[in-house]
Amino acid sequence: MTINRRKFLKAGGATIALPFLHSVPEAMAAIPKAGEKPDKKLVIMYIPNGIVRRCFFPGEDMAELPAFIGGFNADKTKEQRRFKNDPGIHDLEWTPTMEPLRAHAKDITMVTGLDRTFKNGQDVHAQGASCYLTSLSPAQATEQGIKHPNGRSLDQIIGDKVGHKTILNTLEISCNGFRAPKEPIEFDNISWYGPGKIAPSIRDPRKLYDRLFSKGSFRAHISDVSDLVLADAKSLSKKLSSEDRSTMDEFMTMIRNVEVRMAKLEQLLADADVTVPKEEILPRGEYIRLQADLMLLAFQMGITNVSTFMIGPERWDATLMYEGVFDKPVQHHNMTHNQKGKGYLELAKIDLFHMQQYAYMIKRMREIKESDGTTMLDNSIITYGAALGDGSTHQYYDLPMIIAGGAQGQIKQGRFIKMKSGTLNSNLWLTLAKLMGLEMESYADSHGVISDLWT
Repeated sequence: MTINRRKFLKAGGATIALPFLHSVPEAMAAIPKAGEKPDKKLVIMYIPNGIVRRCFFPGEDMAELPAFIGGFNADKTKEQRRFKNDPGIHDLEWTPTMEPLRAHAKDITMVTGLDRTFKNGQDVHAQGASCYLTSLSPAQATEQGIKHPNGRSLDQIIGDKVGHKTILNTLEISCNGFRAPKEPIEFDNISWYGPGKIAPSIRDPRKLYDRLFSKGSFRAHISDVSDLVLADAKSLSKKLSSEDRSTMDEFMTMIRNVEVRMAKLEQLLADADVTVPKEEILPRGEYIRLQADLMLLAFQMGITNVSTFMIGPERWDATLMYEGVFDKPVQHHNMTHNQKGKGYLELAKIDLFHMQQYAYMIKRMREIKESDGTTMLDNSIITYGAALGDGSTHQYYDLPMIIAGGAQGQIKQGRFIKMKSGTLNSNLWLTLAKLMGLEMESYADSHGVISDLWT
């Protein structure tokens, strides 16, 4: 059933769009009552084309610079290329790429030693984004005559369980500059409804805004949400405590900041030839952070509790300007193939840029207060990972993974967990499903949970 967003908000006095306010009568708000825990949130953040290991993983700063190995041949050098880690729990160390997370040391855990199943004879990139959240064995799928990825992806399965509390079961976001890539759509999506059925990611902030807050044109409804909330907030102002006024002010500032940026985007689009844009309309970092803020508003307003967030498509050759990083546009994918000499240092600048966006998301979630006085970060799980361990070797093993958030006290943070080499990444997905409240004994080709993540 289609629900008009304006009527939906009006039916609840727009209080569904408000943060929890202690001085508002409970009967007015479709939000957790005092004493109840807020809903858990899950974000799966995806980084294309792997990372620079020397600058990412502690202890690998002097590792041999990787030579190019084709995407069909990654398995041939697996034993020689695999970094020999000592399984166990260690203190976090601040590598150049990890530096933006230093301020969030108590809220993150780094994991290494995770592998994903790989099928020989198929390009590693092609098995990257498309199989990231299904983790089903491609070999098994082939044997069964099933086109992989088969089955529903992890986010959809979790959304099936927790989505009854929200308007949308899941939200799929990509920071693809809202241009058609040269690659198939499978490279720009990590979420699947079922076998061969993509849950398409939203690239354009205008379309994402419309998806969340309006049913008509962007221009007609850009102020819809905030106008309704402001009207109700004004009527409630006399009932609010000083603490609640501060919460309301913070919330409304976030709403207005998003709308100012959306209006700026509209003006830029009106002034530009967007038929075949030469560059992204917004600066890269601003674009990613706008998409992130829209996602966080969706969490805060109870629209969804589960989201995938792609920094970009796998094997993406788009020429992009990374503001404050390079003085001219560069191609991330091509740079991953040329790490010799000082090449890895230039490539690592993009990894650092991506980590800064992740740190921004963590910071914002720490700032958002929830119904019981905790923060959104306290109640969330936010992962940062890639389907390749290195973009030059195209390896599908020793994948990068960072987990932020507390999951309501269920995750012990501030550690570096070195798994036994060969531990399947699907074990992590099973662990996240359980942390989100699902009763599952296995997921895809998993062999168990990562028990070291639990408190």
